[in-house]
Amino acid sequence: MSQPPRKLPLGELLVFKGIISQDQLRIALTEQKKTGAPLGKEFVRLGFVSDAILREALSENLGQESVDLSKTIPTGAAIALVPKDVAKRNLMLPIAVDIEGRKLSVAMANPNNLVALDQVRALLRNAYDIEPVLAGEADIIRCIDQYYGFELSIDGILHEIETGQIDYGSLSNIDVEYSQPVVRLIDALLADAVHRGASDVHFEPEPQFVRIRYRIDGVLRQIRSLHKTYWPAMVVRLKVMSTMNIAETRAPQDGRISLNVSGRPLDFRVAAQPTVYGENVVLRILDKQKGLVALENLGLPDDNLNLLKLMIARPEGIILVTGPTGSGKTTTLYSILSHVNSEGVNIMTLEDPVEYPLPMIRQTSVTDKIDFGSGIRSMMRQDPDIILVGEIRDKDTAEMAFRAAMTGHQVYSTLHTNSAVGAVPRLLDIGVLPDIMAGNIIGIVAQRLVRKLCPHCKRGAPVDPFERHILGIEPGVELTLYQAQGCERCDHQGYKGRLSVLEILKLDAELDEMIARRTTAREIRSAALRKGFRPLAEDAIRRVIEGVTSLDEISRVVDLTDRI
Repeated sequence: MSQPPRKLPLGELLVFKGIISQDQLRIALTEQKKTGAPLGKEFVRLGFVSDAILREALSENLGQESVDLSKTIPTGAAIALVPKDVAKRNLMLPIAVDIEGRKLSVAMANPNNLVALDQVRALLRNAYDIEPVLAGEADIIRCIDQYYGFELSIDGILHEIETGQIDYGSLSNIDVEYSQPVVRLIDALLADAVHRGASDVHFEPEPQFVRIRYRIDGVLRQIRSLHKTYWPAMVVRLKVMSTMNIAETRAPQDGRISLNVSGRPLDFRVAAQPTVYGENVVLRILDKQKGLVALENLGLPDDNLNLLKLMIARPEGIILVTGPTGSGKTTTLYSILSHVNSEGVNIMTLEDPVEYPLPMIRQTSVTDKIDFGSGIRSMMRQDPDIILVGEIRDKDTAEMAFRAAMTGHQVYSTLHTNSAVGAVPRLLDIGVLPDIMAGNIIGIVAQRLVRKLCPHCKRGAPVDPFERHILGIEPGVELTLYQAQGCERCDHQGYKGRLSVLEILKLDAELDEMIARRTTAREIRSAALRKGFRPLAEDAIRRVIEGVTSLDEISRVVDLTDRI
């Protein structure tokens, strides 16, 4: 793209780059007149651009270096130089300090805020040169809460409940006026879960206490245990927030909470289940920023990525993504939809429920009045090009999905099976005829999520003969495997973040014919292997050899017994 002829205002620059349309600019300017907020903030709030894109555009417009705080860990020495109230008031985060060179790098939403810079210089008695870098406002707010010891606020609230003494320090941490301590306790726990990168929060009552666990990187981790006397008020607060019936304690209930945490909107899907010791409550954290990943960032090797893109390019047929609950199927499907999303196609989804709103895509939640079968039937009258069905779970849904694929539509859906080949007998079991399956399935993706080794503390270890056999490494070939150790940066877990391992089965004429003949899954797998199909275990082993994850981790998620 050519460079803009002159320095343009932010809105015009985004239009020039093709990031937003002229209509979207007019909408944002209209909203800005009502709210008085900065234009960039309106673009993000309306969903026209992400924080990252806005940061890059501002960086170019201001001629200012920018930093992605999601990939930056501020040093403790830098944090200690600037008090939290100063950082929060001026929307700045100290990220690095050079003691010898007397330089302090500070991430700021507005690096041209000279008043804020002068305040910090005066605070530090001009002992350091301040080097401002541009960062997203929401990222700065999140990092201030995360790195200035947010957990202390939870302890302060608990102390207040136990003693009746108000801890004013905890009030400033969650940035609200004084309210009931249980209200602030729930807010603080939810914010703490978000800051730790949890995907689920479990509140589990026991006879004498309430256990609180977070699911982080796919593994449950106990965070706190509170006395049982806290629980009745906490569960009422959670029900009020998620619009459940607080009087109903003997039947399961579902709800949803929408909150602004660390400057960005989040949704929590809430489920209450009666147990012998009281109601068990589980919250699923729906973070749009984490849920939407570009297809190129899924970590696929080039051959698998190109194969997936070829499958997506086919105009009609069905693509299935399989795997157990929590294996990243929804993220992969949303990545595919984002890849094909454009003004030239009409994409419609039917989900249970809609987890992440996507621009330009018509999304519908399954309800008592709309099930998957009737939902697909009604969507077919909406002139769709691409249909996403949240899950194929019965014969009616399967038949409607395949009927859509047979009538010139591209259909995406998920299925609960253990492997790509296992989807065929599963569909037969549901009641789909083999003749209908053959020729209408473009391909099947099976996936799992494995934890990544913390790059700061992973340690190498020699490879023993058994590990060489499992990995398929010839004797004499030099190789170092890495194991988890644990440090402060990964919360002493040894792992930080997750990645997907996938197998992609592309169906061709020979495999279609085998399906039509009701050939066994084993024979279909053998034929696919002859054609270059790479099973899930091989993709996982590739990650181990690359040093990204450990053999212990992939054996927890993927079946390696066939390689013994």
